[in-house]
Amino acid sequence: MKLLKRLLIGLLVLGVLFYWVGMPLMRKQTKKHSPEKTATYNLEGAELLVNYSSPSKKGRVIFGDLVPYNKVWRTGANEPTTFTVSKDIKIIDKPLPAGTYSLWTIPNKDAWKVIFNKEIPDWGVSILSGGTKTTRNASEDVLQVEVPARDTTQPIENFTIDFIEEGKQLYLSLSWDNKIANVPINK
Repeated sequence: MKLLKRLLIGLLVLGVLFYWVGMPLMRKQTKKHSPEKTATYNLEGAELLVNYSSPSKKGRVIFGDLVPYNKVWRTGANEPTTFTVSKDIKIIDKPLPAGTYSLWTIPNKDAWKVIFNKEIPDWGVSILSGGTKTTRNASEDVLQVEVPARDTTQPIENFTIDFIEEGKQLYLSLSWDNKIANVPINK
């Protein structure tokens, strides 16, 4: 009985050490390779903010390989990407209330599904899966749209999220490797 008690206490101590020491150390190490980035925009008084981590291509095939087609991707590295808006907006023609959301995508060759979810999980992928399974809770999805993905003329080394204007239309632009997907944002 004493041995079992000591074993349980030892496992508990190891778990606490991993959570309080191991996880912060792991986050610090991964951010050296995928630094944190921010994109901001003011849309007629609505403040838009995206926080994400930007991994590099490093000669790898990204879409269809590192990021598989038709599977949910946490859309960046490290913690999930967050999208914050201070006032209600529309994504294409669907309403998105003011708030902070985790941003997920399902990339495919010709189109991407873009998902705004009201939960922001701690890491975004399960460590036990080696990072291949996301921790997104689909029942908390607030909005999902599909946008075309087009090929770029030159490879893009670092995953980039930005706000771009084309004509009078504002887009949330997601680009990496040889793909770009633009999500229309409206007031």
